Formats: sequence, C-alpha cells, structure tokens
Amino acid sequence: MRFRYCFILILLFALTPSALAPQTLATATPESVGLASSRLQRLQEVFKDYVDREQLAGAVVAVVRGGRLVCMEPIGRMDVEKNIPMRKDTIFRLASMSKAVTSVAAVILMEEGKLRLADPVSRFLPAYRRTNVAVPAATSGGRIGVMPAKREITVRDLMTHTAGISYGDGPAADQYKAAGIQGWYFGDKSEPIVPLMERLAGLPFDAQPGERYVYGYNTDILGAVIEKASGMSLDQFFRTRIFDPLKMVDTYFYLPGEKRDRLATVYSMTQNGRIARAAEGGMGQGDYVDGPRICFSGGAGLVSTAMDYARLLQMLLNGGELDGARILSPKSVEMMTANQVGSLYSNGDFGFGLGFEIVTDLGRSGRPGSVGQYSWGSAYYSRYFVDPQEKLVALFLTQLIPAGSVDLNDRFRYLVYQAIVGPVPTSPR
Repeated sequence: MRFRYCFILILLFALTPSALAPQTLATATPESVGLASSRLQRLQEVFKDYVDREQLAGAVVAVVRGGRLVCMEPIGRMDVEKNIPMRKDTIFRLASMSKAVTSVAAVILMEEGKLRLADPVSRFLPAYRRTNVAVPAATSGGRIGVMPAKREITVRDLMTHTAGISYGDGPAADQYKAAGIQGWYFGDKSEPIVPLMERLAGLPFDAQPGERYVYGYNTDILGAVIEKASGMSLDQFFRTRIFDPLKMVDTYFYLPGEKRDRLATVYSMTQNGRIARAAEGGMGQGDYVDGPRICFSGGAGLVSTAMDYARLLQMLLNGGELDGARILSPKSVEMMTANQVGSLYSNGDFGFGLGFEIVTDLGRSGRPGSVGQYSWGSAYYSRYFVDPQEKLVALFLTQLIPAGSVDLNDRFRYLVYQAIVGPVPTSPR
C-alpha cells in the first residue's frame, strides 16, 4: 500500500501550482504501465535497509515507464547530523553522470554541421595536433619515456574514451601531479576549461588513440571542443540548448546560493562499515556553491535533481524529444546508443556508445535487462539506466564517496526489473 501512497503524493506534487511544476513528468499508477506495486515496494524497502544499517544516508529513487512517472521516492536523510529528511527536489553532485549531458551537447552541434565524429580535436584545440604517449623506459630506475601518437585524436575517440587519456593516474602520474591536472574534480579550479585542457595536451597519454578504452579526461576535452565549436561557454550552451528547453530548472555547474539548503551532504564509507560525513571541499562536500565558478567540467561538474535527470533520460528514450521540445533527432540518439568500440570495452561483455555503456548481449552482461539498454553512474554512487525495449527509465541519486563494499548498484537493477509483470499499455492511466 505504501507505494500507492507514494503515487498519490507524486500526483499531488505534479498538480500543485509552483515554480517547480514545469519540471514534472506525467504520472501513472504502477499497474497501469505493467508494474506491480507490491514488487516495486521492495525497491524502497531495500534502500531503507541500507539507510538503517548506516551504509547510506539517503537517496531519491525514480522509475518511469512508458513516459509515466510511477515512483519518485525520497528515502533517508539528506543531512544525517542535522536530521534533515531527504526531499524529492534534493540536489546532488552528479560527477560522471554529467557526461551524458556533454554527449548530448556534442551531438546537437553535429546536427548543426559544426562538429563531426571524424573531426580531429586539433581543429578546435590546436595543442592536440601532436600528442605523445607514455612508454616504459628500458632503465632500472623505472622512469617512463614518450613516443609520438600514431595519429591525431578525434571527437569520436573522446566520446568513446578511446583517446588513450586517463585521469592522470597512469604511467606519467608524477607529471600530471606536477602540472596540477590529476583526478576528475575541477570545482576548485580558477582556470577555464579551454586553457586547462590545452595544457593537458602537453602531457604524455596512456595509450595510442583508438587502441584501448581508457576512462579519463575525454569528456572534459569534449566540453572544451563544444565551447570552441559553439562560441559559447559550456555553462551557457547547456542552459540555452538543453536545460531550459527540457525545463531542467535545478541543474547547474555551480549552485545558486539560494538553493544551497537543498544540496545533499556527502558521506564516505569508513573502515567500520558505516558512513561518516565527508571532508569539506574537493571530492567531499566540494566547491559547488562557494567555489571559483570558472571551470566548467563536462566530465564531472554538474549538480542536479532526480526529476531533472529523469527528464533528460526520458528525452533520450523518446528519441530526442520531450513535451514538445526537440533536442535531437531519433537517428542521432540511435547513433549515440549503439556500440562504437567493438570489444575494447569491458572485454567485450558490454559495448560503449557515445557516452554510455551498452548491453550488446544479455547473457554476457550477466545482468537483468534487455539488449540495447544503456547506462552509466557517478563517483558519488548514483546510477541510471534506460531500457528502450521496456520503455523504462530508472535512476537513483545519492552522495557516497568512497562507497567501499556497498553493493546497492547491482541490486538496483534486479529490484527494478523484478517489478515488471506486463507490457506497457498503449494508453497508460
């Protein structure tokens, strides 16, 4: 019964006149879209158990099927020490879930003829015309050498993480540290993204372009390319071309001061198996309100709400459109969510598209779902997936870094899929 109350609260929230009303999705009962309320309730119960065992402070869980929101459930607390309950409109740091937005922005420019997958990055950032790759040096001291890249890095390399660029934790880690470019967190940087990524080009990369999947600064470089190709800051481009049309009213690089009370507290898993408040600044509480507000990280810089992010994902599931706002064409979304890397990613157990992990073989994936499902997650332990066959969007947002041995991500998929008991009707109620 509790999930029926959840649905009623969602409906009241959607119908209440307020400044937030434009950002809601149409609602429905779980049964009307082929889900069982009693089974969906398991999702809430498991998240609550993690909260009760102090392995999670709280989360917001969202499930959408057939374009209808059937669950938007706040669980636990957004601040444990202050005993502040989690809210539906709590704002979370997205970290790498920012990458989906940057991929959408790049494809918008492709549709306008301003960018191509085959374009060399040097067309927009000349420093990438000649790059180097780190190689082990034949010395007993273990120092590295460098060799020239065999070819230029392309936009496609960036979007598929096959440019050979890590987060500075590879063989040349000492050089990255000395350059002040290491790790994914940019919120405290006082240098704009374009010159920062141009400086990155002078460091040796981990692998030859196109030869390996290496997760790293690729999407941040892509953000710099978008700035150059569009003539706009990444912040401005996202706002005018994605967030405003999709009514994503709570998604930012740096949060307005008046919304700081809705920003969730970050927690870390400790050695005793329970969470503790993370440190201030950096990858802990971050600089998303009081930081320099200069460096726009397309790879990991955004904050958002579950509703805003659900709207972004629903737009993709709809083939690039939501509530009359056409962001991309269906063929562009099809391209983004197709495997672009052969067997380079995850030993071929999954594919990788233009910013997403792709299920290409259900048996090899070892997960519930469907072929064509695409997904990604966050360093703060949040996770989303989209299943076009089941017309399904599911996500949860939380703030846990590091997560230690918490295994909720894998359980989340099972909990969502076991709630499906029938097809999506053509006209859900």
